[in-house]
Amino acid sequence: MVENNNKPVLWYFADPMCSWCWGFSPIISRIKKNYADRIKIALVMGGLQVSEANILSDSSREEVLHHWHQVKKQTGQEFSFDNVMPAGFIYNTEPACRAVITAGMIDATKNFEYFTAIQAAFYTKNQDVTQFDCLQQIAVDCGIEAKEFNLRFNSEELLDNTRKHFQHARNAGVTGFPTLILIHDSQLHVLTRGYQDYESIAAVLDQFLA
Repeated sequence: MVENNNKPVLWYFADPMCSWCWGFSPIISRIKKNYADRIKIALVMGGLQVSEANILSDSSREEVLHHWHQVKKQTGQEFSFDNVMPAGFIYNTEPACRAVITAGMIDATKNFEYFTAIQAAFYTKNQDVTQFDCLQQIAVDCGIEAKEFNLRFNSEELLDNTRKHFQHARNAGVTGFPTLILIHDSQLHVLTRGYQDYESIAAVLDQFLA
């Protein structure tokens, strides 16, 4: 996964429906901006909850919202809590993960933009990003052609690539999100498993890149 320029690769394991990844969004954006000339960042979808039968119970909804409040308090990220995840909501992150991979295959330069747009739609606009129509509209808003997105999203190639992303996360020993792993000099270096502030991550990253 290293380009011809031999830049170290930073794997960012995340899920668009992971609240701590939403809290981490400004931090990964700073890393992308400040280290663009020194590393390549590869976005890997983790598959937080992958099940079409995972109907959110009232107690599970309260637990999820508790995490949202924790993330908001610690990170300052915006959340909307009104009428979010209504009764019968199926907490399945596979469609959103597959949509991010689809967008990246169509236009790699829009990968992070689309990922962040899904996060914002889910956490601040109460949009149901488990539904294809919603995911397609977000893609269009990011400048991705609807027909191509539709064809790619529903292809066997994308289903297979999505499974490969999830397997990549498992093979790397990822058990939570966000996780950052740097590949440098053929060695894997875990920078964080879970949320950390920018300064803490940058200090460790600078040590490995020195």
